[in-house]
Amino acid sequence: MTVRTVQRRSLLFAATSVLAALFAFFSIVQAQAQEASEGQGATSDSDGSLHLPARTIPLPSTVSPEARRSLSSGIEPSPAPPASDKAAWHAAVASYDAMLAKRSEPLRNAFAGKIDERELGDVKVYELLPEGIPPRNTNRVLLYLHPGSFVFGAGVAGIGGAVQLASASKLRVYSIDYRLAPDHPYPAALDDTIAVYREVIKRFEPTSVGIVGVSSGGGLAAAAVLRIREAGLPLPGAAVLLAPEVDLTESGDTIQTNRDLDVVLRHPMPEAIALYAGATDLRDPNLSPLFGDFTKGYCPTFLQSGTRDMMLSDTVRLHRALRHAGIDADLHVFEAMPHIGFGGAPEDEELQAEELRFLDKHLGRY
Repeated sequence: MTVRTVQRRSLLFAATSVLAALFAFFSIVQAQAQEASEGQGATSDSDGSLHLPARTIPLPSTVSPEARRSLSSGIEPSPAPPASDKAAWHAAVASYDAMLAKRSEPLRNAFAGKIDERELGDVKVYELLPEGIPPRNTNRVLLYLHPGSFVFGAGVAGIGGAVQLASASKLRVYSIDYRLAPDHPYPAALDDTIAVYREVIKRFEPTSVGIVGVSSGGGLAAAAVLRIREAGLPLPGAAVLLAPEVDLTESGDTIQTNRDLDVVLRHPMPEAIALYAGATDLRDPNLSPLFGDFTKGYCPTFLQSGTRDMMLSDTVRLHRALRHAGIDADLHVFEAMPHIGFGGAPEDEELQAEELRFLDKHLGRY
């Protein structure tokens, strides 16, 4: 290597170092200017807790127009009276469920197929049988567990998602009308789910049964698979957990970071959780399946959330727990999506297509 080459390399290194220092300097100046225009920047306590200044979160340009409209409007948040005020909860449930039933009425009326109310294992279910079930799906069935914080969604108020699922999948769906708090706290909902599963596997091969749960219903579905295993029953063919609430301690990061950013949930739900859990330890895997032991076996699982979903941390932590145990688990996180989706945007259709591909791959065809 010549002296001239060494000199050129030394000069190049020096020039690069100067440019890096200038970029760093200008970044600091820009950040300080932004802080000055917006007020004080973030500060932290000795324990690492952050205090953020007031700020504006713009609508993302990275999602569909339909998704942007959904984010700009949101939905009416569910009521949350004090857990001790049962009368207020009964009134809130009656009002909110009436709204949910009215909202799902067009879906029910437009459903191409039959919706029958019946009992399985002494539990009320709605059997949805779409027209045109293809031969490949004749011996497959889905159990659907509706959202509602373990409090809302009784009767037809909780079957809107099941109607959409049956229509899109061309599968028989049993929407389980499981008992709800405040009148029926834990373990009523879980007991009802297992009772229906016991009855269904008398007719269908367990590997041809899928369990689909949304939000609190997703947590219930995840807990049901653990309970099925502990009861010595054969596992279902697959579970689909959409924005699942699997940690009732509400200790996940996005419970705080996405608070108010999530236009569906908006805030934590300690009152509803207290109604459902009662005196049971919130870390009990039957309540918070995130804390279960998955090394003893679990079915293939599809998990979904969004970057604005308060349940994002619940979802990704459960995915990691399943993968650490060697369980087949797919995780799908959608840009800017709040809790349980945009309500009809192209992103929701994409999510549903992924969900159905997963079910078709894993459910048996006996």
